[in-house]
Amino acid sequence: MIKIHDKYFKPFISASEIDLALTQMATAISEDLAGEIPVFIGVLNGSFMVVSDFVKKYKTPCEVAFVKLASYEGMSSTAEVQRLIGLNIDLKNRHVVILEDIIDTGNTLQEIYTIFQNEGVQSLRIATLFYKPEAFNKDLKIHYIGIEIPDKFIVGYGLDYDGLGRNLPEVYQLKNTEPMINIVLFGKPGAGKGTQADFLKEKYKLIHISTGDVFRFNMKNNTDLGVLAKSYIEKGELVPDEVTINMLQAEVEKNRDANGFIFDGFPRTVAQAQALDAFLEEKNMEISGTLALEANDDILISRLLERGKTSGRADDQDENKIRIRFEEYNEKTAPLIDFYKAQNKFHSINGIGTIEEISARLNAVVDQL
Repeated sequence: MIKIHDKYFKPFISASEIDLALTQMATAISEDLAGEIPVFIGVLNGSFMVVSDFVKKYKTPCEVAFVKLASYEGMSSTAEVQRLIGLNIDLKNRHVVILEDIIDTGNTLQEIYTIFQNEGVQSLRIATLFYKPEAFNKDLKIHYIGIEIPDKFIVGYGLDYDGLGRNLPEVYQLKNTEPMINIVLFGKPGAGKGTQADFLKEKYKLIHISTGDVFRFNMKNNTDLGVLAKSYIEKGELVPDEVTINMLQAEVEKNRDANGFIFDGFPRTVAQAQALDAFLEEKNMEISGTLALEANDDILISRLLERGKTSGRADDQDENKIRIRFEEYNEKTAPLIDFYKAQNKFHSINGIGTIEEISARLNAVVDQL
């Protein structure tokens, strides 16, 4: 995500998607106006990027002009007379294409279209890179449309929010929720990590990504990644980090409008944490904080032995096995603690107390994030 003034915006349309749409528009218009020299009219302020990139793709001769719609001074707001600033080309008997960056309600477009009709043009067409069909309320034909989008506020590629954002090479969409929260949740077996993850998920409307659940889903459904992971497991080998990251990436991609994610069971090593950071950075995201539920080993062992009476899990019924699991957790987690402390993202949470007390401690940290 990016922040402009007081608003947050999420990635929406990539530079490559914009480039493809402009190429297709240029091809369609050149075919329709073969043998003619059209005049492309860009409407300022937003269309400067669209027009600049579009005419580079238009392979036959053409003319370009920019106009801006303004009101005669002294007119009341209820009876404005519109005029165009910058129109210095004789358009009589010319093929004119109004080249817009975005069409939403069509109010400005209607005024410009009417003015051009009175110039005696031979033909008048409308082309727009972005089009909001839900917002458009005019009886005008839009001849060429690059990309249809929902009726939500966007910035980038010539479009601004209070003067900023025009220089972005891609387009971002207004995110109506709070800034994204991405949490890595740590905790020894018995620390109540699963219970607290459920509370965090509900309170902050986050997506809980449990590595174990993701692996089981992919292997059960024989996805390409599941089959690949199973091939390593069956040979007694560790599943490469790249495979796990790709599984997590697929989960993130399926939930692009999420308020954030809880990563549970990953990362387990510094290399995995670095890989997760790199993946999130590609998505203009980052880990907001890591939360570690801390509790005395003896208390956790008592919890697990009690749980083992009903869970049926053999590793919850043997104290020695439980302590081995704790040692493994300590060995793997210690380097990660240092990794996230170096980023000022590590938060130790007292995991002793009632479920409600522990939840309150977690919430207090997340609210600060």
